[in-house]
Amino acid sequence: MLSERASFMKGMILGGVFCLVLSLLGSFSPITESKTEDHHHHHVKAASKDELQQLSESRLQELNNQLQISCVIMVQPKNLVYWAAALDTWTKHCDKAEFYSSESSKALEAIELNEKDDWVRLRKALKHAYENAGDIRWFFVAQPSTFAIIENLKYLVLTKNPEQPFYLGKTMKSGELEYVELNGGIVLSYEALKRLVNVFQDEDKCPERQSALWKLSEDKQLAVCLKFTGVFAENGEDAHGKGLFNSKSVDNLISESMDQNPNNVVKGCCSDMAITFSSMSPNQMQVMMFGVYRLRPYGHDFHDILTFYPPKDSDND
Repeated sequence: MLSERASFMKGMILGGVFCLVLSLLGSFSPITESKTEDHHHHHVKAASKDELQQLSESRLQELNNQLQISCVIMVQPKNLVYWAAALDTWTKHCDKAEFYSSESSKALEAIELNEKDDWVRLRKALKHAYENAGDIRWFFVAQPSTFAIIENLKYLVLTKNPEQPFYLGKTMKSGELEYVELNGGIVLSYEALKRLVNVFQDEDKCPERQSALWKLSEDKQLAVCLKFTGVFAENGEDAHGKGLFNSKSVDNLISESMDQNPNNVVKGCCSDMAITFSSMSPNQMQVMMFGVYRLRPYGHDFHDILTFYPPKDSDND
């Protein structure tokens, strides 16, 4: 009888300890809360046509001349066909484009990081981009399967001050953490990147090597580090509230729109001023280049106030 009672009590104690452990694990989050002041998420839109018309011609030209985009493309030799497609298409419209590779490649030129971990590679790439920025004040991070229309990105940030901390793209939420999804491309102003590079030195807030148990994707880890510096994810949108950064291909977005908006497929699909499409095949990238930069409907004039010309060495226009 005593042994049965002892076994019962032992089971009760072990059960209680087990429940306590589960409770503690359930309340634990791998994302450390920032001690910075609360910041309400908001949406970033490009200046309207009316707002641009209020600026003098000299001021518009000054903004245009100062605006340069440095493209940071994260590549791996195993994705060589995507890498080659990005090199041959949209990246020629970046004012500066650097490909950062996990290892050396004899086929295409890149900055070799000699690192397999995605987060560590991204850290090294962003630090290199910052240290070699020169006069460039805007940075765009993308994967080789992303297609970007750099002129539309320039339009979005034209009147934004890069000395303010901007962290833009397609925002997502994971628990309490808001972050910009890498698939759709990430935009950082000079000030945001400067704060990020500084916090890289703080291993407590922004560790280089993550725990294998609670490992975050590189875009989420980026948001965690930026949050400690007071920089928060913001959604890039057009004047109608449509997202400008897409983490899906044009094909997928149109297919979805055909199901959801059969009477207005094109309008229901994407913004007219979309900046990125993701998960694009090399063939799709070439089709996009033709559609965006070559195909012209005769007699149509969009009366844009500014013209963003590609870099001098670009052979796309």
